[in-house]
Amino acid sequence: MIAVRSDTHGIYLMIIHLSLVTHKTNKPCEVCGKCFPGKFKLNIHMRAHTGEKPFSCPTCFSRKGNLLLHIRTHTGEKPYACGMCDKSFSNGSHLAGHMRTHSGEKPFSCPTCAKDFSRKDNLVIHKRTHMGLKPYNCGMCDKSFSNGSHLAVHMRAHTRVKPFSCPTCSKGFTSKSRLDIHIRTHTGDKRYACEMCDKSFSFGSHLAVHMRTHTGEKPFSCPTCSKGFSTKDNLRIHIRSHMGLKLYNCEICDKSFSTGSYLAHHIRAHTGEEPFSCPICSKGFSSKSRLDIHIRTHTGKKPYPCEICDKSFSFSKNIQVDKSGHLQQQFMLTFKVDIIYHMLLEPIQKM
Repeated sequence: MIAVRSDTHGIYLMIIHLSLVTHKTNKPCEVCGKCFPGKFKLNIHMRAHTGEKPFSCPTCFSRKGNLLLHIRTHTGEKPYACGMCDKSFSNGSHLAGHMRTHSGEKPFSCPTCAKDFSRKDNLVIHKRTHMGLKPYNCGMCDKSFSNGSHLAVHMRAHTRVKPFSCPTCSKGFTSKSRLDIHIRTHTGDKRYACEMCDKSFSFGSHLAVHMRTHTGEKPFSCPTCSKGFSTKDNLRIHIRSHMGLKLYNCEICDKSFSTGSYLAHHIRAHTGEEPFSCPICSKGFSSKSRLDIHIRTHTGKKPYPCEICDKSFSFSKNIQVDKSGHLQQQFMLTFKVDIIYHMLLEPIQKM
């Protein structure tokens, strides 16, 4: 006898299904409290806490060579050494890609924007920026990334793991690139030199910002008053002036400041501290900017050229005075021409 499901039973199953659908978000993680749409995604998320990796690739290790390469990730063996620097690699292809950083060769070109890359995998990652692809999802928050290494660095923000330590001060960092940047603060390495003045910088981004002091470029505009700024940080500080925010309070007097650096500079007015000394005459200054200005009195450097005449100046305020003089001369010349024009025109009109 064939059992026929009644309409009542069908409705009952539908109610159960709807109940599961409407309540499927109520699957909280017992470790961090985050909720997930169903037990399946919760189980995937739990591996972020447990470190479980239940899946292995059946293709990768079908060849002995691939297995040996993988084993080196555990042993740390790096038999392929660069002859131009002290870096070593676990396989020859990585060394070949690294050698292009010395030669400058970039054989892989993006078909969309023509940007060149030294490694094919970097080109693959770059292409995702055009396609908007971010296939690497964080299991602990809603952020996504275009490549696995960025996700790995991001995960350390959750776990607070800092596996890269400074050999000088033991400070920890979440990525090697951040450690390399930090090490320059100890070594004093300033490889990025300005071609218009005597300043050098540890990072290319700092040089790019500095160049705007010469070019006058101010790409960041205030949405309230349209005032332009050369850096995004300076714009943020300026916006506080509209909001009246002064979050940094002096404990000695009743003054407040919009930035911590302004407060630190102000505190030195109380303490008399002058931590920046001139290497030529040993005169002390309360800020590095004032020291830099002072040093020009010794070097004679004039990084501010006038676009109207061939003069150059050591200080920005001097070039402003010079430009004002040019404007005044232009005004007087226009005024004199106007007078002469009317003097010549008046006899003609009387005729």
